[in-house]
Amino acid sequence: MYKVVTLVKRRPDLSVEAFQEYWRERHAPLVAQLPQLRHYVQSPALLQGYRKGELLFDGIAEAWFDSDAAYETSRRDPAQNAVTADEASFLDRGRTVVMPVDAHVIKDGAIPENAVKNIEFVNRRPGMPLASFQTYWREVHGPLASKIPVLQRYEQNHLKASAYAADPLPPYDGLAITWFRSTADMKAGTAMPEYVATRADEPNFLPDGHLPIIITREHVVVP
Repeated sequence: MYKVVTLVKRRPDLSVEAFQEYWRERHAPLVAQLPQLRHYVQSPALLQGYRKGELLFDGIAEAWFDSDAAYETSRRDPAQNAVTADEASFLDRGRTVVMPVDAHVIKDGAIPENAVKNIEFVNRRPGMPLASFQTYWREVHGPLASKIPVLQRYEQNHLKASAYAADPLPPYDGLAITWFRSTADMKAGTAMPEYVATRADEPNFLPDGHLPIIITREHVVVP
């Protein structure tokens, strides 16, 4: 399967609630009409995440196609014209980031009902070769993080090589996506030794400091 993730930010004149309603009720049905689309999920940020101010992104959309060719065919379909035209109604297009990714399932757990979904925007440590970063993230760090007991599912989304051909310095090298039963479980996990070990490993491949995150809940549009 060929996966494309879109990082979305609402128009400045829209409230978070208005943006989320439009995205789910008006825009999602348009996307669902794309003939090559196999699976489509919207993950809007939890409203409580805005208590301290604006978030980097208001959510992500994940779309799956059978292949790269199927995705390109979908982009040329007349249904895509309606999707693109509608984006101006609710999105800040200047802040939209489209990421074709290679998805790696690190912990293949079931997603609990009403789970919270943490999205971490990942960049490699300055000066680290891309191949070394991707291998370390997947083969060393991933297994460490997968041991955190409250973590239900863990996927790494690595930006595809084709994206670097188009832009050698893309905004992000990937996304870490993790699911938890609740925000309480997420908070409890930070006190666990497995989490401490995971954080201690981060300087080996990530920039100093915390990477930006948003906490979301999934809305499955196309199962």
